[in-house]
Amino acid sequence: MIAEWESCECVLLALPAPHTDWNYILEEAREQYRRLVGAITGAGIDCVVLTPSKEYGNELLKDCDPDKVTLIECKYNDTWTRDYGPISVERGERLRALDFGFNGWGLKFAADRDNLVNLHLKEKFIILPDAYRNERDFILEGGSVESDGAGTILTTSECLQSPNRNGGKSKGELNEILASRLGADHVLWLDYGSLAGDDTDSHIDTLCRIAPGNSILFTGCRNMDDEHFETLLKMRAQLTLFRTPEGEPYNLIELPFPDAIYDEEGYRLPATYANYLVTPTHIFMPTYGQPMNDDLACRMVKVAFPDHEVIGVDCTTLIKQHGSLHCATMQIPAGIFNEAMFD
Repeated sequence: MIAEWESCECVLLALPAPHTDWNYILEEAREQYRRLVGAITGAGIDCVVLTPSKEYGNELLKDCDPDKVTLIECKYNDTWTRDYGPISVERGERLRALDFGFNGWGLKFAADRDNLVNLHLKEKFIILPDAYRNERDFILEGGSVESDGAGTILTTSECLQSPNRNGGKSKGELNEILASRLGADHVLWLDYGSLAGDDTDSHIDTLCRIAPGNSILFTGCRNMDDEHFETLLKMRAQLTLFRTPEGEPYNLIELPFPDAIYDEEGYRLPATYANYLVTPTHIFMPTYGQPMNDDLACRMVKVAFPDHEVIGVDCTTLIKQHGSLHCATMQIPAGIFNEAMFD
């Protein structure tokens, strides 16, 4: 599995529409996606955007650079392309787009259409037929695995061992699957860490992210009165015990914890700064209208990626549906999609 920062020809997104869970705040959600697509295309990166119809997509994204946006008519349940989009791996000298099964984060939500998106993209000759690989007998979400591009995978036991995904397989069984399908020869299993309001069973991209130079950025919590303090402290302690394949400790970089954000019914939302998108040149960072925390998070990510430009994107609407920026995007390396789309 290639590292997120290694290659990015385009970013895959799906638009909020009346048929999605965004319907109750649809115009606010539409504006959120205008900001997000505008930030990505403004950095010179192409976006491939799923939409119920070309007319709908053209209207929603009319202020974005049309030369950097490719609209694809497609049926989907919701907008979280990170978890049902193709996962890219390198096989020899060629890239492959792996189409894993998606069952709505362990049968929590409808996913019948999301689970067919990659097949649709293949049938439309958007995913190149030679690149597509059917891995749908195994449930795996893109937000649940982090790669350093050199054989190390970082994941959480709570998610991958969920009985509603793959029958509660053991770590040994899962290590063999991750080795055969993602080329993992070094799997780091995180046993602690969770966020209130998280529907994913502790996706790794809400908690910890791998960075170049054997670094790991992680969500910290310094407030002893916060409900997350104990579990994130245990997570931090376990991270100090992780070792590289060469036996060296990882460089740990702590991200701030956003101030608590609640929905209209008073339930806490899983806001996190770990949910950023990395490309070879830019990092798109979720912000939450908290200037001090937002700025500190951007500066800490810059420590791990000193040559990247960090672009903050207001995600105060995305978090209302219990996801953030990384959840809403999937980077696609060159060699996966049909390049004729970008001519």
